[in-house]
Amino acid sequence: MSGTDSPANGARSSRTLWIAALVLAYAALSLYSASSPGARGLGAALSFGPVVLIGVFLVWRWIHPAAGVVTAGLLGLILYRYWAALEQNYEWGDLAQQCGAYALVAVSFARSLHGGRVPLCTQLAGKMHGELTPAEITYTRGATWAWAVFYALLATAILVLFFAAPLRVWSLFVNFATFGLMLIMGLADHALRRRLAPRHADGGILTIIRRALIG
Repeated sequence: MSGTDSPANGARSSRTLWIAALVLAYAALSLYSASSPGARGLGAALSFGPVVLIGVFLVWRWIHPAAGVVTAGLLGLILYRYWAALEQNYEWGDLAQQCGAYALVAVSFARSLHGGRVPLCTQLAGKMHGELTPAEITYTRGATWAWAVFYALLATAILVLFFAAPLRVWSLFVNFATFGLMLIMGLADHALRRRLAPRHADGGILTIIRRALIG
């Protein structure tokens, strides 16, 4: 059996397809809820559900399983008590999540460029390829700047569009257009890397994402 047909590769491909399907389903349902006045309950569930699940999981893993159960119960009571208000204003939760997530990523990239730290792209390239040449270090530092600016602009665009466009248009942007923009940015990074740092031309954000998804 060839390496490309191994069960491990098949499992990785299957996992990638499942992840892609879940992301697309979430995006489609989110867009539907933003486009349908009668689907605010679905929008609220999509907005707050993942946050609650992640919070409970982190408490479960980092503190104690019993604390996770207690946290789940308390959050359930809070959601039940304030569900009507959350349902009517869920789009503000979406805005906070979207802007907050991209802003935090931008800060992470930018912060790694100061205070004697190693730029984030340099760290990632070093973990993937080992010792880097001076040209690769220079390139990855520039790439870190570029990604910091990109995510800062993306967070700003999400904020501005929220107030300047209908909710359906905003939802279409955050659930679909943002991924397209990130793909374009990743392709540009990959193309520049092949030209300016060809020794490890298979690196970059696209490779990191692929390895994170399929190993």
